[in-house]
Formats: sequence, C-alpha cells, structure tokens
Amino acid sequence: MFARLGKFGFRGLVATLVALVAILFVIGLLTRETEADRPYLRIAGTGFILNYREAEAFYGFTAFVQRPVKSYSRIEALFENPAGGPPIHVSETLTARTTRYGLRTPPLRGIVKDKPYRIDVRLVQNGDGAVLFEDSFTVASQMSDAVLPPAPLTVGPGYARNPELPQGWKASIEDGPDTPRP
Repeated sequence: MFARLGKFGFRGLVATLVALVAILFVIGLLTRETEADRPYLRIAGTGFILNYREAEAFYGFTAFVQRPVKSYSRIEALFENPAGGPPIHVSETLTARTTRYGLRTPPLRGIVKDKPYRIDVRLVQNGDGAVLFEDSFTVASQMSDAVLPPAPLTVGPGYARNPELPQGWKASIEDGPDTPRP
C-alpha cells in the first residue's frame, strides 16, 4: 500500500495542490465584492453634541468615500432645523487627501429630546453635477438643549468664569430640562 503512495509521490502532490488552489480561487471570485457593488458614501456615525462649556448644540454625521470620485466633488447635506424654518444647508468639498468627512450644523437651539431630525445627503460630482449618491436618515438627541447654560461658562484662554452668566446660575447636569434656574 505504501508503495502505491510512493508512486503517487511528487506528481500527485502537485496535482492535489493545483486543484486546491483552483477551488480556493473560484470561491474567492464568487464571494468578492467589486467596487461597483459598493455605494459611493458610507454613513459611519451620526449624533448630537451638546457642548455644555460653550453653551452650544449641533448635530451631524461622518461619511466615508468608498469609491473613486473626481476631486472637488461635493457632499451636500440638508439638516432639519430644530427651531423651525428652512433646512440648514451644509457642504463639504472632496479632496484627494482624505476619504473621511464630517458635516455638522452651526450652533442650534430648540432641540427636543428623542425627536427625530431628518438629514438628506447627496454626493454631487464635480463638472457635470451628476448626483452619485443620495440618502436620508434621522437623528435623535438623548437630551434637550434646555440643559445648556444661557451663555458659555468660561471665557478666554485661562477658562475664567464668564461675567455674562447670570449671578447664582447653578451648572448641574443632574437637573432636568424642566428645572428652573435662577
């Protein structure tokens, strides 16, 4: 029996390895994801930021470019305005230096806890203005902007107390949004 394996020897081993590599190659071809299958943008994260120290609130998202796009194309976003009125338009120009872009609103007021706010995103190609990607989604805040102080808590490089803050204003995040403040 071992004599037969000896005859099988090197040629049989090479033939078996070639067959195994061919099978693995076919599996790879069948399971690969082509560049054309991926969307141009992937929205990686969304959220609200309530900066207590600066007395500002805004929301936005992070997007990754997943396919080649002409330089100077634009990511455009329309953010629902929590205070009402027209949506807030924000745009970012794509460059060859990065594939990650963060878009956010200017400081906002009127944010309501757990209310979904709509964001419409488009990727517009430079030159012909073709829309390469379009998506809509919502973002909700876990806190109301009522927890923010009426003015920034500190000013200047030394974090000095802001003289414009009302006297006796108590900064406590444990207080709910309905807690009256002096």
